Amino acid sequence: MTAPDPASNRMLERISAILDALDAGPCTASDLARSTAMSVSTVHRLAVSMVAHGFLRRHDDGKFALGHRFLRSALDNIALPHLVRLRDATGESAQLWVRRGSERICRLSVDSRHELRATLPEGARLQLPAGSAGRLLANEPEALESCARDGWLESSGRRTPGLGSVSVPIVIDSRLITVLCLAMPLARVNQSPGRDYGAVVVDAAAAITAELEAR
Repeated sequence: MTAPDPASNRMLERISAILDALDAGPCTASDLARSTAMSVSTVHRLAVSMVAHGFLRRHDDGKFALGHRFLRSALDNIALPHLVRLRDATGESAQLWVRRGSERICRLSVDSRHELRATLPEGARLQLPAGSAGRLLANEPEALESCARDGWLESSGRRTPGLGSVSVPIVIDSRLITVLCLAMPLARVNQSPGRDYGAVVVDAAAAITAELEAR
């Protein structure tokens, strides 16, 4: 048997370290160097090569992010059609949020077609526990109790004045995987975000959960 090539192993370790560092969001070469304990020149050389092979992509501001080979996980592939249907059924913006440390990151975002809309791009980061999705991801006892009672958690102007949301957690094997959120201007809300839209968000979350469990 041929002995493993130490140089190849070292290269794989460096590539893995870069991918792990980017899991939380886009980074500059300097950020990656600090996270991986590699020199900026080494990180930059590897990252540019990874861009060429589709493992990374580079934004206009110079930051590196995960490329098309990693952009759509199983969760993304399953959830995206449901977010589109939820947006089309309600006319409002549908988002999928995950927790990373003390922040929540927008994993998927399907914007409302209204000119006046609540919108955040994929990759947006917000501090916990702001908003209905943030309160669930932060495991706030009051938020979890409300969600257990109603099936959903709503927020009206709590994070941003004039905007509301209703969120539902997606739990697999007793583990909170992600939170589905529908966000809207309060000007289009009749009763409250939850009473207006809670049931359809619950149904969408249940459909995503069922597909994830079936994999």
